[in-house]
Amino acid sequence: MSRVSTGPSNEPTAAHALLSRLRDHGVSKVFGVVGREAASILFDEVEGIDFVLTRHEFTAGVAADVLARITGRPQACWATLGPGMTNLSTGIATSMLDRSPLIALAAQSESHDIFPNDTHQCLDSVAIIAPMSKYAVELQRPHEVTDLVDSAVTAAMTEPVGPSFISLPVDLLGSSEGIDTSVPNPPANTPAKPIGAYADGWQTEADRAAALFAEAEHPVLVVGAAAIRSGAVPAIRALAERLNVPVITTYIAKGVLPHGHELNYGAVTGYMDGILGFPALDTLFAPVDLVLTVGYDYAEDLRPSMWQKGEKKQTVRVSPTANPVPRVYRPDVDVVTDVLAFVEHFDAATASLAAKNRHDITPLRERIAEFLADPTSYEDGMRVHQVIDSMNTVMAETAEAGEGTIVSDIGFFRHYGVLFARADQPFGFLTSAGCSSFGYGIPAAIGAQMARPDQPTFLIAGDGGFHSNSADLETIARLNLPIVTVVVNNDTNGLIELYQNLGHHRSHDPAVKFTGVDFVALAQANGIEATKANDRQELLAALRKGAELGRPFLIEVPIEYDFQPGGFGALSI
Repeated sequence: MSRVSTGPSNEPTAAHALLSRLRDHGVSKVFGVVGREAASILFDEVEGIDFVLTRHEFTAGVAADVLARITGRPQACWATLGPGMTNLSTGIATSMLDRSPLIALAAQSESHDIFPNDTHQCLDSVAIIAPMSKYAVELQRPHEVTDLVDSAVTAAMTEPVGPSFISLPVDLLGSSEGIDTSVPNPPANTPAKPIGAYADGWQTEADRAAALFAEAEHPVLVVGAAAIRSGAVPAIRALAERLNVPVITTYIAKGVLPHGHELNYGAVTGYMDGILGFPALDTLFAPVDLVLTVGYDYAEDLRPSMWQKGEKKQTVRVSPTANPVPRVYRPDVDVVTDVLAFVEHFDAATASLAAKNRHDITPLRERIAEFLADPTSYEDGMRVHQVIDSMNTVMAETAEAGEGTIVSDIGFFRHYGVLFARADQPFGFLTSAGCSSFGYGIPAAIGAQMARPDQPTFLIAGDGGFHSNSADLETIARLNLPIVTVVVNNDTNGLIELYQNLGHHRSHDPAVKFTGVDFVALAQANGIEATKANDRQELLAALRKGAELGRPFLIEVPIEYDFQPGGFGALSI
């Protein structure tokens, strides 16, 4: 039997049914790279679905992941069989560890020729993807594709949200067997928000939490992304303001309170003491006697050891899932329920309480302000805090109130972003807290700009991670996405150099140093206007130009790090 379709079908096929059902669930874009299954699917079989071609499958996966994260709705990506599927797998892993409802699709060898590890380009896709997904299945009969999409969406939208995967043999994808478009599909029951668990008696546990709160002198809310997915942000803001309770967030929950809000005590990273040369974690947590983790997820990389400073603490965990990590976090009270339901119940239970006397973090705020105002002109390159301060300045000038997105690729600079980047809306700062793969920045910025087409998107990336996936600069240019990209370049994998110094008190250049890349020329070769900025004034001018262009723009900034000898003890696991 031929591997190539012998001609176009005059009948609807499984490809029609697949795309139609994705559209029913609100999917309007499929990001991906197509292979020989193009003989079975063109992606124009139904109206309302646009195929977004990327240069690499990882880009497709992360762009869909971020679009899903911001919209809260399932989004789709595509890869061809074999190496296409394995390339996509890191995007799938990103969705799993960063929690987004991704529908990942990949072609497979013909159903009669699936001999994994023997047939050309044939791997056991389901076995490979299953451990990093919520649901993984291979199509067996063409007419069942609608049911598989429904199951995939339900699994992806169940907390903890994550990816579902469908493997599609190319002959079945192009088959009309059992496909009858004259019979309407049942309604697509796409959950309005993620489906979570409700433990019996959760209200009693919530009342216990309220009782602990009533006795606490210096409580804090530690908020994770499940709170955003629950739709609880307005309620959390109102609760915090009424009770005068500080809010601390994980990397990706920045923006739960606006950047300048007095109760926004910032996002936590294990690198913060070392970056600031200041006991930031002690300042944030030492006086605290009650930690309420609201929508907290261990995958977001705020470890319990980071808040175990100073005063003996009681802890309350609020989550739509059962506790998966009791060995590292065993709370005094565990409330398994929808985050919004908890906040509303807790608000009523604490209605008679007076506002708390929150602990003072003025020394930390002064240290951060001092850092960001750094006027020094360094001969060996700008410092990352100066770069982010400049990005904050222009974002504030450009974005409407409560808008704008700063995206960070992965590297040491990312932790400066966690500390310093402004975020005035949920997911206003985007990075990969869970998977943290090099090259995340470009596809994440693509997804963010598509999710918020009328808002500015700034991307900060290091030379190492950026160049690992820089081919999709062409995708940004082809789609004319007005992303302003800042590449901080020290020709080094800076985070790895830090770990070399932490472990050995020296670095080893062959493992971390690159020869120079002209990122301005690289951007121009991909059809993107670009420039180099060597100091604050040049960078501010370049950012303002990029923000006004209405098309892609890249700025290369030579930088250097000043590694501190200590302050990274919080990284110990």
